[in-house]
Amino acid sequence: MSPDTQTRIRRGTGTPLLRDGDLPPTEHFIGGVFRAGASGETFDVVDPSTGETIARTPRGTAADVDEAVAVARGALPGWAALTPRDRAGVLLAVADRIEENRDLFERLEAANTGKPAAVTEDDITSTIDSFRFMAGAARAITSEAAGNYAADHLSVILREPLGVIGVVTPWNYPLLMGVWKIAPILAAGNTLVVKPSEQTPLTTLKLAELTADLLPAGVLNVVTAWAPWSARACRTTRTST
Repeated sequence: MSPDTQTRIRRGTGTPLLRDGDLPPTEHFIGGVFRAGASGETFDVVDPSTGETIARTPRGTAADVDEAVAVARGALPGWAALTPRDRAGVLLAVADRIEENRDLFERLEAANTGKPAAVTEDDITSTIDSFRFMAGAARAITSEAAGNYAADHLSVILREPLGVIGVVTPWNYPLLMGVWKIAPILAAGNTLVVKPSEQTPLTTLKLAELTADLLPAGVLNVVTAWAPWSARACRTTRTST
């Protein structure tokens, strides 16, 4: 390409995708409620098809992550103590809730990522399927049965949750790639803190909003943040578990 060549960007001019009430609360989601960030600073969330700012979310800090981890640790014993059947039931209810709000999730994902409707439809379908698949997987663990595999020694395999898991998700498949992590983590009895991309956090926040009555408080937490401190956040989370 010649140095003199100018790049031209064509912006969308069609009907706006979002309606009143579509956006989630634009705060961190910690302990089952939305909370303002510790820093008080925000960053813009932009619709790439129009270049317009559609929301502002908190610029998270390590202090926000530490708070979310502490809450997730508090919620861990109760969630981990549930039977696979009970956790599977919650995941199926989450899948149904997304299904009930499919159109909303598709439009919100399209507005935040700039993807066409056909692509976001597939993303949300796969999101729903991922929760349902993991609900079944939670109840279908196969392993050797307990027994005497050595003389006079009873062998038992005991599976226990790892604890609090830190998750960082990318901008290009915000909800789907988030759920690829969220669903198995929850199915296994862990709790988690999710840091979605600072560019595309909206469907993750919407998931937290619409499932707050299904998941026990503190099991799923969302902290929005800038990428430069995400590595520190992960180290903080891992150390705290």
